[in-house]
Amino acid sequence: MTGVMGSPAGTAPLSGAGLEGGEIVAGPRRREWPLAVLMLAPSLVVFGVFVFYPLGRTIWLGTRRQDPFGLSSRGVGLDQYIDVFQSDSFRNSLEVTGKFVALTVPLGLVLGLALAVLANQRLRGITFFRTVFSSTVATSVAVASLMWLTLFNPSIGVVNHFLDSIGREPVLWLQDPDTALIAVSLTTVWQNLGVTFIVMIAGLQSVPDELYESARIDGAGGWRQFTEITLPMLSPTILFASVVLMINAFQSFGQIDLLTQGGPFDETNVIVYSIFREAFSNRDPGVAAAQAVVLFGIVLALTVVQFRVLERRVFYGN
Repeated sequence: MTGVMGSPAGTAPLSGAGLEGGEIVAGPRRREWPLAVLMLAPSLVVFGVFVFYPLGRTIWLGTRRQDPFGLSSRGVGLDQYIDVFQSDSFRNSLEVTGKFVALTVPLGLVLGLALAVLANQRLRGITFFRTVFSSTVATSVAVASLMWLTLFNPSIGVVNHFLDSIGREPVLWLQDPDTALIAVSLTTVWQNLGVTFIVMIAGLQSVPDELYESARIDGAGGWRQFTEITLPMLSPTILFASVVLMINAFQSFGQIDLLTQGGPFDETNVIVYSIFREAFSNRDPGVAAAQAVVLFGIVLALTVVQFRVLERRVFYGN
């Protein structure tokens, strides 16, 4: 004979058990949340002090307008954010940042993927080339910027020396408004190439060799194997790399400061460098904070769009 809920007769129900959402939840588990909070407390404190408080403080500071002497500030609400959007200098920095991201992210992805495919071949001595391709990951922003500052030097730079050897006129790469952003973008791509390469080759080495062997037996050539096996299997890695490169591009500052200082004629004045100028040159932390909040919103929105749009084309193999 069975009792309620199909339990054998005479058997008492589990102590403290209840029904929530159609599932049996043990009573003692409900009392474990204080322990969970206690275990999470160190992380919550760190995030609160170094992430949430600075974010909230920045949003609040963006609503304060500094007097011309920097001695006091007054609350202006959202007017300062509206003024930032209507500012010609901010719109210019936003346009420059968009061009910078469009130059660095696709080129960095393509070069990183190409080098990873080359280095994934089973050839003698390929380990040496893998080391060379990934070596930029150990190069700081300052070192990379100074290297490319020398390469782009109009008098002794290797780039202009090459142009002279093929009969072309030397180019003032960092002083010409038409080429300054390109030069800074090339520096950024080279600096991030090591990280992109490591991520890509790690993804390639996780692709099963059996897929390529089956494709070769079916008569598929190298390009068909790349487009129908490599790219689909590598799509999660490409999505991850694109998000990381985009965030890094929006946060670029060191190479801008060392190579062009936002010039010439604000042609390389990206948003982060504009924030730096407002905070430390113009002594206006309110405008700088408002620009920082806008930058945070742009990066957050683009990241969500990338995951919502590009993830539909991502193939997650079993």
